[in-house]
Amino acid sequence: MSEKSILLIGLDPAVVEYERWPGLTAEKLEAGLRRDESTLIEDGYQARICFIDHGETAEDVVKAMLAETEFACVLVGAGVRTDSDEFLLFERLVNVIHEHAPGARICFNTGPTDSVDAVKRWV
Repeated sequence: MSEKSILLIGLDPAVVEYERWPGLTAEKLEAGLRRDESTLIEDGYQARICFIDHGETAEDVVKAMLAETEFACVLVGAGVRTDSDEFLLFERLVNVIHEHAPGARICFNTGPTDSVDAVKRWV
């Protein structure tokens, strides 16, 4: 396992219902996530973002990403974790990660700008 391979899972900015997240836009969401991805890469991690939908293909997309690399840590974003409408998706993703990346640490951010802190708590 690469000790520094990180997968960042989050809702695709194109599918987020922004009225539920005052002040957030697709541009702000993606910029924050890309900034954290870049910071992780600059810090020596092999970070990749995995954008998902609301569940139509999310599990298959995550399984495919997990099959490509043995990740040291998998982050599930706050948009999936904290939105009660995404509860079942969150539960399914945790089980996909558990099954397909059993050695990976799992962490959670609180928004699109603190993924680095979440990852560094575990890797």
